[in-house]
Amino acid sequence: MERDGVVGKNSVEWKSKYGSVIAAGFDIGTADGLNEKGLMANLLYLSEADFGERDTSREGISYSAYTQYILDNFATVQEAVSALENDELQVVPSPLPSDSGISRPPTFHFSISDALGDSAIFEHLEGKLVIHHGKEFAVMTNSPIYDEQIGLNGYWESVGGDAMLPGTSRAADRYVRASYYLKNLPTPQSDRQALANVMSVMRNVSVPFRVTDPEQPNLSNTIWRTTADNLRKVYYSSRQGRRGHDKSLKPK
Repeated sequence: MERDGVVGKNSVEWKSKYGSVIAAGFDIGTADGLNEKGLMANLLYLSEADFGERDTSREGISYSAYTQYILDNFATVQEAVSALENDELQVVPSPLPSDSGISRPPTFHFSISDALGDSAIFEHLEGKLVIHHGKEFAVMTNSPIYDEQIGLNGYWESVGGDAMLPGTSRAADRYVRASYYLKNLPTPQSDRQALANVMSVMRNVSVPFRVTDPEQPNLSNTIWRTTADNLRKVYYSSRQGRRGHDKSLKPK
């Protein structure tokens, strides 16, 4: 398929190399998906994200097309990191639709994983791309930025998950719980068990339906969960019916 970055002047143009199955967000862009080579890409809310002012000397791409660009063009995490780490392709924060009719800038970060077990987290902070690349980066929730998540998780690792784990719906607490439970999953004896293992962790760190807390306006209910078997190239999705954020992670 012929595609472009839909940001006007100097939008990137490409032709997809690989087929993919995706979940759309706001009916306008790819929020999550798996391609035919077993590469998965996920988009999640991050309030601290800052894509910077538009620089038309660089090719641009809307945030809503960025995950699709990755799925279309790369077979592995390493390929994507090598192609994008120079930050020559600028992600552009096209306005998000809103129930109030008032547009707001999008703030997201991105995770990718592949059939080799590799992972990477992409964050745009103060207009610059920051990449965390390695198999150890297997969990991503929302705020704070990933460097801070790692620091907070280090503290809780020193406490020890068997003694205590943070239990609120805050993204930092959900990151800690997901990291602990993911590392302590039983060794699966089948693909079905591997899927069940991961889903058990995702349910634990999902945000249940509840009345919105005015002190945490960015904390939304979980409305869908997706998982991918990168090796068998099978994509699973379940939807619950209200707006929110999903949690993406992969088994080791």
